[in-house]
Amino acid sequence: MEQSIRRFQEMLDASGLDGAWIAAPEELSSTNLRYLSGFTGSSAHLLVTRTASYLITDFRYWDQASSECPQCEIIRSKKSVSEIVAGLVIDHRLRYLGFETEKVPVAMWKNWSAEVPVVWKPLDKMVEKLRLIKYPAEIEAIRAAARIAGESLMEVLGSVVGRKELDVALDLELAMRRRGAESLGFSTIIGSGERGALPHAHPTDRVIQAGELVTVDFGAQVNGYKSDETLTFATGPVSEELKTIWNIVAKAQAAGIAAVKPGATSRDVDTAVRTIIGDAGYGERFGHGTGHGVGLDIHENPFASQNPQQEQVLEVGMTITVEPGIYIPGLGGARLEDTLVITENGAERLTIVPKSFQIIS
Repeated sequence: MEQSIRRFQEMLDASGLDGAWIAAPEELSSTNLRYLSGFTGSSAHLLVTRTASYLITDFRYWDQASSECPQCEIIRSKKSVSEIVAGLVIDHRLRYLGFETEKVPVAMWKNWSAEVPVVWKPLDKMVEKLRLIKYPAEIEAIRAAARIAGESLMEVLGSVVGRKELDVALDLELAMRRRGAESLGFSTIIGSGERGALPHAHPTDRVIQAGELVTVDFGAQVNGYKSDETLTFATGPVSEELKTIWNIVAKAQAAGIAAVKPGATSRDVDTAVRTIIGDAGYGERFGHGTGHGVGLDIHENPFASQNPQQEQVLEVGMTITVEPGIYIPGLGGARLEDTLVITENGAERLTIVPKSFQIIS
């Protein structure tokens, strides 16, 4: 993480900022703080100047912070964080201090501005820009999470028919834990039968039946990094319309994956997918974006959509998912998703479950 802080300090210097305050108390957990410092506890503040970094935390994490953040000076908070930061600001003669305007609650910032004598400036997602290009160790953590998640799903697939969605989700989590996942990457999504028309179907006590499509969106977490993958499979022969939908989604996903390469844009990926689904007559049934980056957060830049404000030129080292879907109320739906890392020659798939049409009996 020392390299991350150095790069961040260079960005502060180039932006005319004397420092930045990254806040992550209990109510404001911040993956940006973890990215910069390596700290994995639930409550801390990070003050970064152009030449130094200070991690402020409470008694619960003093020893942990010293072990995880050797590049930071650890300050053991026994008084208000604002007082501590105000003292550092005075000691370092800081004038312009950046902060995360999109994350810090107004009441918290008002307290800071009353006690800390600086000119406050928005960071404008400076840390998120750093996080776009993943280090090799970050990619390996995502790869490990994807392997754990994929192997776990393939373990539980054989026993889903006749069982509740909730029970299948629990089996999947236990399998991931046994393989070394520190947690789920996010809450597992399972939509069987007609519930497959819900893009984010939380598991229920519905019993999975033979002869329907089932969508499972799942992921594991390793060293803070998440995986993200979706499989839609059949539990026996399904209607021609459902099989047609699945085939269109598979064709669209293949086109999207082929569009992922350096120099293309995230919008290009979305267009490749959306064109196929639209030409097949199901454009109105694909209402979400095509994909997103994956890392410490399950949804991070770049985002593949038609929104021009989200358009991002793809570069080597970025991650992105490709996850088209078609959803028809009263019938069901299908979605296929893989997580990719962009390479010099295109993209490498990090997720491992085959996306061929599978019938699980």
